[in-house]
Amino acid sequence: MLTLADLPRRNGHEAMSRSLEEVMGLFTSDIKSLDDLFVHTLQDIYYAENQITKALPKMIDKATDPQLKQGFEMHLRETENQIKRLEQVFQMHGQQAKAVDCPAIDGIIKEANETAGEIADKEVLDAALLASAQAVEHYEITRYGTLIAWAKRLGRNDCASVLQQTLDEEKATDQKLTAMAESKVNQKAA
Repeated sequence: MLTLADLPRRNGHEAMSRSLEEVMGLFTSDIKSLDDLFVHTLQDIYYAENQITKALPKMIDKATDPQLKQGFEMHLRETENQIKRLEQVFQMHGQQAKAVDCPAIDGIIKEANETAGEIADKEVLDAALLASAQAVEHYEITRYGTLIAWAKRLGRNDCASVLQQTLDEEKATDQKLTAMAESKVNQKAA
């Protein structure tokens, strides 16, 4: 079995000898079917969306560009609606809305907070905040795309349709953020 000790060292830290399964927690005995995986991933993105609603007000406070600030405010409202949609999908699928820890979103948010805390220049800070928001969007796009594919495979086109609304919003937000970065924020930071 491959262990962390078999992996290359990163940042000078020694790899531990526990199995990848133990460390990454990818293989839980609760996931035995595609349906289980679908529900687990719903719980994962439910956690992520709730964490995003906690992080966005801080990003709004730190942003100095009015358009960026407004974009974050809009995304906060959108995220609150997306949480309601997820709760609807849980209900449609006969499940309680429940969150499971999502180390990926925790890592993205932690990195955003650490980076933002190190930047004094307001224009560079805006560029960093925008890049962090894009990282969140890309994670969400991946998760929702996967959930839609699984919902369809499970014959849950009703769930897929609700999730598609959110995926469309996430893609639109990503396009807006990219346009803002390319047309304004990154230029100011340069």
